[in-house]
Amino acid sequence: MATIVGVHGIGKYNYYLDAGRSAPGAAEAMRLKWDRYLHAALGGDARAYFSEIAYYSHHLHDTAHGGEHGGEHGDQPPRSLAAMESPAQQVLAGWARNLGVGEHVTGALKSFTGWLLDRLDGRSAAFAKLFAPEVAAYLTDEARREQCRHAVADVIRKNRPKVVIAHSLGSVVTYETLWANPDLRIELLITLGSPLGMRNVVFERLLPAPINGRGERPKGVGRWVNIADKDDIAAIPPNLAVSFTGIDAEELVNLDWIDFHTAEKYLGCPALDPYLRPFLA
Repeated sequence: MATIVGVHGIGKYNYYLDAGRSAPGAAEAMRLKWDRYLHAALGGDARAYFSEIAYYSHHLHDTAHGGEHGGEHGDQPPRSLAAMESPAQQVLAGWARNLGVGEHVTGALKSFTGWLLDRLDGRSAAFAKLFAPEVAAYLTDEARREQCRHAVADVIRKNRPKVVIAHSLGSVVTYETLWANPDLRIELLITLGSPLGMRNVVFERLLPAPINGRGERPKGVGRWVNIADKDDIAAIPPNLAVSFTGIDAEELVNLDWIDFHTAEKYLGCPALDPYLRPFLA
């Protein structure tokens, strides 16, 4: 059976804390869950599908205020939006523009972000409180960005998988990791709920930078399949082929009108079956 590596998305720091601040412990806890989620899509006998989950969430936490290197706030998640600094505010404002909310932002970003969170429903506001700080931490802090890419590269290099499944922000980390490490070669990349094409937030900040408004499939990837829920507020636009060359297939799915972005819903989606089945014989 083919080796599959998973790369997680936003909001997974709790796994690290629950595992006693152990990245390997967090990765193993996630692997067991992702195996169960994928089994829901593929059926048959339960088995270990994932060899490992590349865990990087602990690198996105606030090193400047204790964070990963200790200090009195070292066990805390990223700061709330009330204390959000400019990069995260800018990510939130850009995300809101993609949603068509607050297209004409005037006044201070801090005032706008507070207004936006008051306007959003509870689930969208909760998503924003995870998405904006973690995406900003990855895209604007080069040291943390490099740590995340190293974590993912090490797992892929160690396991030599045929397939990598990357969810949410993990698709951004994986994309950059594969470009930065041309020795890493995989047969299939599956991105789930990916914000890679989100303009004025992610797309323009990618490394390597898009050329003439187009990104490109990493050279070491044989095929690239993108799957996005039609209502996923992280996957804007859901169709990555408008921004990237080398997308071999795309699936627009309808997961759940409430749970539109979770790894559980994406991995349990029947759309994965035809792409993964050839690797599972």
